[in-house]
Amino acid sequence: GGKTPLLLRMETFTNRLSIVTVLLALLIGLGQYARGTELAEIFLLTAALAVSAIPEGLPMAITVALSAASSRMGQRNVIVRHLPAVEALGSCTVIASDKTGTLTANRLTITRLILPDGEALDIGGEGLELEGDLTSETGDVSDAQRQKLRALAEAGAATNEATLREEDGTVLAQGDSVDLAFLVLATKLEIGPDSLRNDCAERAVIPYESDNGFSASLRQMPGDEYQISVKGAPETILPMCALPDRARLDKRLHELTSSGHRVLAVARRRLAAPQGELSRDDLHSLEFLGFAGLIDPLRSEVPEAVGAARAAGVNILMITGDHPETALAIAHDISPGWQPEHVMTGRELNRLEDPARQKAILESQVFARVEPAQKHMIVSVLQDAGHFVAVTGDGVNDAPALKKAHVGVAMGAGGTDVARAASDLIITDDSFASIVAGIEEGRAAYDNVRKIIWLLISTAISEVAIFVLALFAGLPLPLTAVQILWLNLVTEGIQDISLAFEGKEPDLMRRPPRAPKEPIFNRQMIEQCLMMGIYVGIIAFGLFYFLYEMQGYSVEESRNLTLLFLVLFNNFHTLNCRSETRSVFAIPLKANPLLIGSVAGAQLLHIAAMHLPFMQPVLEIAPVSFRDWSEALGLAATVLILGEAYKVFIARPRARRAIASAAAA
Repeated sequence: GGKTPLLLRMETFTNRLSIVTVLLALLIGLGQYARGTELAEIFLLTAALAVSAIPEGLPMAITVALSAASSRMGQRNVIVRHLPAVEALGSCTVIASDKTGTLTANRLTITRLILPDGEALDIGGEGLELEGDLTSETGDVSDAQRQKLRALAEAGAATNEATLREEDGTVLAQGDSVDLAFLVLATKLEIGPDSLRNDCAERAVIPYESDNGFSASLRQMPGDEYQISVKGAPETILPMCALPDRARLDKRLHELTSSGHRVLAVARRRLAAPQGELSRDDLHSLEFLGFAGLIDPLRSEVPEAVGAARAAGVNILMITGDHPETALAIAHDISPGWQPEHVMTGRELNRLEDPARQKAILESQVFARVEPAQKHMIVSVLQDAGHFVAVTGDGVNDAPALKKAHVGVAMGAGGTDVARAASDLIITDDSFASIVAGIEEGRAAYDNVRKIIWLLISTAISEVAIFVLALFAGLPLPLTAVQILWLNLVTEGIQDISLAFEGKEPDLMRRPPRAPKEPIFNRQMIEQCLMMGIYVGIIAFGLFYFLYEMQGYSVEESRNLTLLFLVLFNNFHTLNCRSETRSVFAIPLKANPLLIGSVAGAQLLHIAAMHLPFMQPVLEIAPVSFRDWSEALGLAATVLILGEAYKVFIARPRARRAIASAAAA
């Protein structure tokens, strides 16, 4: 797939941060050079500025956040193959989902049969049940109907690549679900495997291909006669047959498809002797044996999952190879809030030219009789329109679309190795509900990445602000380069990683998806980082100025207390960063014990460094009195007041407006 939204946003963010840092360092360096400052001192100044501005712990913290989300996804049946895909799934604006096996249970059962004269027979049983009742519309099944039924079942089971057997009361099945459904039907009618055996080897088989829409086989019947058996899409098989009453069959076909049945047509042709290898040229003048209506029940959790995805602003597309009326019936059963009125077929897509085809794709929600190349085209059109697209697939032919999508989602239970290799995520239970769970975890991961960035960038801004203010005031640097590294890597580095384990926000799945081109540094992030960073920078500079200029402290003593204040500020600001909208007092401390431990650990680590003889000369720090520590603590705690005020008056109302706007749309 293409680059994930997080990678795109982080590239933009880091490029801009690098440009700003270099320009700021050059401007200050030139200014100092114009004042006559020695080059060695200018180098020290610019190096300290770079250390202040660049959050060294950011890459590791983001990796931890994505890894934590990956672990949570694993607990919800989503296996992550590529780490950036964790957040990418949460950024998707469209999910292009297969129907069979993802929205439905992939337990195809033949429940209704239409014979050549239009008579209907119902078959009891579900899934791999090898017994079932047989009834006609009049109740009784005549011998003539039973004979026609056996011919249909035998021909449908003869062109087959699945295996079905019973051992010790257990049904063992392997292969395509359609083929298995016909084998189950044959077993119910007591058609033994010997009568289905193909005596003509590989040259007598045309395997199913989605481009062809049918499969066929040639086998020797009792005596010297041969039979070609064919099953496939009705629109493919019916033109191959000689039909006396096509109108009645079309009516029956409409009844089956509109009731949600997947319909296959079955036909045969008797031969005196085969003429070479079986080919499509042999499939003419067929005897029509009937329609088989298969039901694949919806997964019970799908309606709720589709509703949750749509409430989260994610558009759901169904892409299937089934008949258009079958696809539409299933769509109507899924959710009252999802009622597409039109199905776009692969044939219609082929007839359209751009830009009419692009418009049709963007306006459709259900696609039927779609070929693999068309699925790839649909994904491309959606991406060109600015969507971030997730695609589900399980077959070999799905691999190009899985690779093309921003997030390829393969089925783990029923999928092929090729599909899994082409994907970014694997759903172990093949359920659409697990994809929606993955969206929730992906959004939570992005939230936590934002929280980490908020902490680190606001702290970096505060350090740069202190640096610049001291420089223009003609004072010594309030912190040394080593002290800044200590602050960034030791105290912040512990706390920012703990934010990766924050829980999910309550409104997570009621928000609209982020605009695909929206940067991490959107308006809210810029506001809250600048507000916190500049506020703390001014307070810290004021503290340094008060101690150094007004109280007569040495530069080392002033730096010691200023560094302590910044460590305490980081402790309190970490609590602010637990949510961009919720009050720090509304989030239980026990919800993230690692964060509480990291805040306490960072503070204890700094206190220990102030008292350890071998650390004191390295960091140029020393112990402080309890009174000084308490006053620094009270001053640092004021960031909570500022953070709460911003959330109450700006962030929270903005979030409510966004959710209301998305709900109205």
